[in-house]
Amino acid sequence: MAKSVFMHASALGFISFSRSYSSLITLHNPHTHLLQLLQLSIETKSLSLTKQCHAQIYSLGLSQDSFLATKLISSYSMCQLPDISRNVLDTFHDKENIFLWNSVINGYVKNRNFEMPFALFNEMCIENVCPDNYTLATLFKVCSEIRDVGIGEMVHCRSLRLGFLSDIVLANSLMAMYSKGGNFGGIKKVFDEMAKRSSASWNVMISAFAGLGNNGFSEDLWKFVKQMQGEGVRLDAFTVSSLLPLCGFSTGKWDHGREIHCVIMKNGLDVDSDVHVGSCLIDMYSRRKNVVLGRRIFDRMKCRNVVSWTSIVSSYVQNGCSEEGLTLFREMQLIDGIEPNRVSLISILPACTSLGTLMEGKQIHGFSIRKEYNHEISLSNALIDMYSKCGSLSCARCVFDISSYRRDTISWSSMISGYGLNGKGGEAVSLYNEMIQMGIVPDNITLVGVLSGCARSKMITEGLEIYNSAIKEYSVSPTVEICACIVDMFGRAGQINKASEFIRTMPVKPGPSVWGSLLGASAVHENSDMQELAYKSLIQLEPQNPSNYVSLSNIYASVKMWDVVADLRKKMKGRGLRKLPGCSWITISNETHSFRVADKTHPCSPVIYQMLDDLIVTMKGSTNVPDFDGLL
Repeated sequence: MAKSVFMHASALGFISFSRSYSSLITLHNPHTHLLQLLQLSIETKSLSLTKQCHAQIYSLGLSQDSFLATKLISSYSMCQLPDISRNVLDTFHDKENIFLWNSVINGYVKNRNFEMPFALFNEMCIENVCPDNYTLATLFKVCSEIRDVGIGEMVHCRSLRLGFLSDIVLANSLMAMYSKGGNFGGIKKVFDEMAKRSSASWNVMISAFAGLGNNGFSEDLWKFVKQMQGEGVRLDAFTVSSLLPLCGFSTGKWDHGREIHCVIMKNGLDVDSDVHVGSCLIDMYSRRKNVVLGRRIFDRMKCRNVVSWTSIVSSYVQNGCSEEGLTLFREMQLIDGIEPNRVSLISILPACTSLGTLMEGKQIHGFSIRKEYNHEISLSNALIDMYSKCGSLSCARCVFDISSYRRDTISWSSMISGYGLNGKGGEAVSLYNEMIQMGIVPDNITLVGVLSGCARSKMITEGLEIYNSAIKEYSVSPTVEICACIVDMFGRAGQINKASEFIRTMPVKPGPSVWGSLLGASAVHENSDMQELAYKSLIQLEPQNPSNYVSLSNIYASVKMWDVVADLRKKMKGRGLRKLPGCSWITISNETHSFRVADKTHPCSPVIYQMLDDLIVTMKGSTNVPDFDGLL
């Protein structure tokens, strides 16, 4: 069969080959020219040229030339025809040529066929063909891709018997395989037994540490980094790119991110030119809530791409600087001419949510449709959340319905939460029941969303039924947020005593959200005893929150308990607490104006306060209605 394939290639390809390339092949050195043409076919992935070279090799009697056969195998593999590469191997008489076997195995791997490499490896063993380190490294790579540690361990045993594990590259491939399979013990054992280690060996170990799932630096990892430096191995770009995502989470004494930044500068790594390292540093400082340093790194970068721009935009948005984030998002396109990708759009949508700029969100949605990013489920979920929080439930439901064939739990939770946030308890319960009928198991976030809707719509019976069924039937563990929704549900309905009773019997320790819900309900229904209890509990839980002291002080001031008010103010002053003034904003003609309590910094403040005074007079029932047109 293999011979007929070659004869067919010879018959079809020789005529066209002779017309196009025969002038390149001389009678004196056809071997060299065929190698050059095969290399050209590999670079261009030209199946036509590969077949013509194959036909010429067969017609010239060069089919047993190992160099030409290896190139031919690689060329067919690049053309996504690894089975024909296998046919080339089958017609070769010298089956002990390991380079041919490696080329065929590598061809199957490149074409994402992960079964044939092991079949070929078994065939090699039957033919008594000894694999080399490249063969074994390729098989370890396949084990990494399919995440099958069991097969990897068998290949590992074979490597030990053959004595190849002294090779650094092979040992690194073995560690990478164990890392992908989540076998940290296997990685550590191979690393400890290595006679020599390269920087790649240390990097594989660091990546394995990073994959353990710890949220931030562990002491073992930090000791390992110090050991690496102690043995004279410098941190390269890959090392710091693996370490920086782990920095910025801890609130303890040590700031590992700043230390790594210092090491980067000391080792001479060019942060200004390395986009990836620079972006990792920006993300790290963002987690430390240090936007200024992140921006300084960004401004010094000589080359910026969509990743670096997305990092700085996300840094501003996540740290509450939504206006600056939107400004940078526009500059990314206007100044550098860089088109945002799906991640960029997901990063900027929360800024539209926090500022309430629905029009900006719609423009981003339109851009995603034009670029066909809207089929991404993560972007659809972000759009549902943005529309819901901006009050446009119809648009949110439209996105939700369009993404029906690829919804996940987040999609359902976002839409249910949107209904709940906007006081549509009936719609939230209806959609929740539909989700249950679809066989989707609710989680904590889904339950909080639907219970919030029940609370705002005073649907106590439905809310309690959903709460009990979620715990009993779907094994949802009650969280503080879920319990706060129940307290809020009782409180909004005026059942303050039931809310207090639930707090005493709830399965988790009440947190600020629980006491905050009781406080809000007590204030609305003028239950001063419950208000005082809630405030005292909040001060115990959040002793550094000045709002709790101010609110409790106001309660005592309303009943003229001035000595208690003075004591609370003294405590605030002693702890250095000061309540930040509230802020509101409005966007007019694409310009956002922000205002704070008693703020007179706005250039239009005199006119604004004059109009406000006139409105107060009007609302009090004055017959002298001011001339608003004249004021404007």
